Amino acid sequence: MGLFNRTKDEAVTEAASVAVADITGDYTLDPSHTRIGFSARHAMVTKVRGHFDQFEGSAHVDTATPANSSVTVTIEAASVTTGNEQRDGHLKTPDFFDIANYPQITFVSTNVERDGSEWDITGDLTINGVTKSVTIPFEETGSAKDPFGNTRVGFEGEVTIDRTEWNLSFNAALETGGVLVSEKVKLEFDVSAIANVPAEA
Repeated sequence: MGLFNRTKDEAVTEAASVAVADITGDYTLDPSHTRIGFSARHAMVTKVRGHFDQFEGSAHVDTATPANSSVTVTIEAASVTTGNEQRDGHLKTPDFFDIANYPQITFVSTNVERDGSEWDITGDLTINGVTKSVTIPFEETGSAKDPFGNTRVGFEGEVTIDRTEWNLSFNAALETGGVLVSEKVKLEFDVSAIANVPAEA
């Protein structure tokens, strides 16, 4: 692709291709370049995919002593989006997220381990007022100084959970056998975070 045929995003990506030597530091999630999503099998045949539009999070990364790293994420449950208005409305009811009583989903790390570019982040996931420990494997996808002077890091991770453990237990039987919605839900994270700028003394 020629220089003058590239999109703005492609040009920015190429300009920000130099990796950062050490990503240790404090970061804030960039919502415009981060996806927190999920998928679940529907009617035993296909998958329903969705994501959350509103969330915030922060992280401390310590590459030398990974156990000193930490992650905190808060998701607005009402921002759930699956591309179907009726289904989104159902997800907000007491059958699932019960947003009137539990408006936020949170994750707070309790332990972090690292093996090269692979990280295991264990933490307390709270949905519907129920807190369970989960371990999410992440892989570093890159780091760079972007054209605007920001230090960015990227991570991808996923984990499969049993939604009934968080009281997301609604289901319906199918005439042909099986259930309408799988109990297993895959959580998917495609994360871009920006390093915090130290306050001037």
